[in-house]
Amino acid sequence: MTATTGLSYGAAPNQVIRADNGIDYAYREIGAGTVPLVLLQHFRGNLENWDPRLVDALASQRRVVAFDNVGVGATTGTTPNTIEQMARDALAFIAALDTPRVDVLGFSIGSFVAQEVALIRPEIVDRLVLASAAPRGGAGMHGWAPEVITAVGQPQPDPKGYLDVFFTSSPASRQAGQETLGHIYGRTTDVDEPTTWATRQAQYDAVCDWGIPNHAALQRVSAISHPVFIAGGDSDPMIRPHFSYLLAGLIPQARVKIYPDAAHGFLFQHASEFAGDVTDFLDDNGST
Repeated sequence: MTATTGLSYGAAPNQVIRADNGIDYAYREIGAGTVPLVLLQHFRGNLENWDPRLVDALASQRRVVAFDNVGVGATTGTTPNTIEQMARDALAFIAALDTPRVDVLGFSIGSFVAQEVALIRPEIVDRLVLASAAPRGGAGMHGWAPEVITAVGQPQPDPKGYLDVFFTSSPASRQAGQETLGHIYGRTTDVDEPTTWATRQAQYDAVCDWGIPNHAALQRVSAISHPVFIAGGDSDPMIRPHFSYLLAGLIPQARVKIYPDAAHGFLFQHASEFAGDVTDFLDDNGST
C-alpha cells in the first residue's frame, strides 16, 4: 500500500489489492489512523464520484479508504445483482486491508451494503454512517420514480440528470452541484474506469430486490447494535427523508439528521458540515 498521508483525495494514486476471493480491487486512501473509515459508493458510482472536498475533510482526522466493489470501475469480476453479495464482496476487500476493525460510511446503494456488512459480520464494525439510506423491505423503495431512474439510469451519464436528482433547484444548491461536478470531473490523469451498463443493470436489479415491501425484512436491522448516524437531504427525490426516520426507529443506537435545501447529494452540498458531524459521531465515546 502506498502512503498517502497529506495528499488530497483528488491527487491520491489509484491502487490495487487482491483479496482472497480472487478479485483485484481498485481503491484510494488518504489520511492516517488505526481504524479506517471505509466508503461505500452510490448507484453507478466509482472512485471519481466522491467529491474530494468531503473525503479530504473526513481524512483530516482519520484514514479514509474508498474502493470500487466487484465489477465496478477498475475492479475485476462481475457486479452481483443482490445487496447481500455486494456486502460479502465488500467484506473480502476489508479483509484484504488487514485491519481488525473499521468504521463504514455507506452512501445510497452503499448504505444498503453497509447495513448488510454490519449484519453479516458485526464484530468488524465500530460505527456506521448511513447517508441517503433506506432499510430493506421499506414500502415505496421497489425501484425509483420514473423521472429519477430516467435521470440517472441512461446508458450514458447525464450531468443535468445528476444535478436534478442530487441537488435541488435553488440557486445555492445548483451552485454546489456545479462545483461538485467540477471536482468529480477535475481529475485528468490516473482516472478510474467508468462503470458499465452491466453494472448499472445489476445494481438496479439489486435495488429493486432490496425494496420489495417486506415487514419481516424491516425487523432485521433491529439487530444492528452499533452506534449509527443516519443522514439525508430534505428534498431527496431518490430516497425520501422519511426512510431515514424509519431506519432510526428500527436501529436501537441510531441518531438522524436531515440537511436543509438538499437532495440526494446533500453530503457534497454540505460537505464541511457533514464531515464535521461524521467526525464528531465517530469520535464520540459516549452513548447515542
